[in-house]
Amino acid sequence: MTGRDDVLRGNWATLLLPIAADESIDFGRLAEEIDLLVAARVDGIYSNGTAGELHNQTEAEYAAIQRLLAERCRAAGMPFVIGACQPDPSLARERVKLARDLGPAAIQVVLPDWWPVTEPEALDFLELMAEAAGGVPLILYNPPHAKRVLAPDELGRLVRAVPAVAGIKLADGDDAWYAAAKQHLSGTALFVPGHHLATGMRHSIAAGAFSNVACLSPAGAQAWTDRMASDLEAALDLERRIRRFMDEHVVPFRAEHGYSNAALDKLLAAIGGWGPVGTRLRRPYRWIDEAEAERLRPVARSMMPELFAA
Repeated sequence: MTGRDDVLRGNWATLLLPIAADESIDFGRLAEEIDLLVAARVDGIYSNGTAGELHNQTEAEYAAIQRLLAERCRAAGMPFVIGACQPDPSLARERVKLARDLGPAAIQVVLPDWWPVTEPEALDFLELMAEAAGGVPLILYNPPHAKRVLAPDELGRLVRAVPAVAGIKLADGDDAWYAAAKQHLSGTALFVPGHHLATGMRHSIAAGAFSNVACLSPAGAQAWTDRMASDLEAALDLERRIRRFMDEHVVPFRAEHGYSNAALDKLLAAIGGWGPVGTRLRRPYRWIDEAEAERLRPVARSMMPELFAA
């Protein structure tokens, strides 16, 4: 299903920050990355999610990233979503105001995260963000590692109370979760994990994904997403192989070695080899050596050749 604005659908590629050896953001490489994502003809580009290292940049850097994204996407006619994500609600409000004036399709926010919010506090926060957004739709990002992970019935109450929330990025679950989502979140654009997108489509519940598969191959993820409309069974077969690759070769870096999700997403981009991102993160967060990407590249191409044929 889709939300109220049909642009909020499909395969959205994340903006990953190229970090130089001196810890600065390499804006030249970032501009090149945006142009490559535009050339891949993804459905949209979004900034400042987990993979965009929202938690480890200054406010001046935040502003510069969003202005560069908006400038290049507007020139290319590419839809974009700005992540105003910031665990501090006061800073989040200022980020939303800046994002509002850049003309995005939507603005993504996360709930305050120093102390888990109650449901009334979450409602109050979203009302504040909606006021700051000035009519630009909001997408609530509620990842599994949030201090308050909301169930479908809780999310349903929030979106009914704050109509500005047009979409939610979240983890999916089992068949019971999908049934609850269908019951409580009809009419809201739900963005499931990228490597679960075909399953979300099979349940007629996913509008799309802010996609980790697009980290691996933007053009391949787009072709896979497009195929779901014409051959869902083939798309589900590819999903099974994507999940197996993730479970066997990528998730262990987090589960066994403690690397962050941002490190995993940058590893995927290095495996795909499609752009100048690199695997480096800002300290103190550790990144995965690029030699691991070189090791896994032939494995990925063997297991999921369709992703690299586009």
